[in-house]
Amino acid sequence: MIGTLTTGFGVWNPLIWLCGIAASLFLSWLIWQCGESDYEGDTEQTAPYLSGNAEPEKGAVHIRAGNMYWGFTAALKPYYERLIPLHSGIVNDYVSWFLIGAVILFVVVILG
Repeated sequence: MIGTLTTGFGVWNPLIWLCGIAASLFLSWLIWQCGESDYEGDTEQTAPYLSGNAEPEKGAVHIRAGNMYWGFTAALKPYYERLIPLHSGIVNDYVSWFLIGAVILFVVVILG
């Protein structure tokens, strides 16, 4: 019932694939068993390693996107001033803009 299927692109044998998957899972399990078993959550082990330095407070290292992309937004300020009023935050508006664009694209493709 389960045999080899020969196609123009290669060979498909479910038993070979199942054996390969089983061998991969067994090898993964063996590697997992070689790992350390003394991990404890909610301890110092869960803290990020920062080369021995203490972890800074979030406010001290947080970079706002407005600062990070200042040059980009300043260069495109005329574009953003026209674009921001179009964004209402209502999903229906975004879907209608998408549909209008799709209809225009469809008309251009059909008539073009």
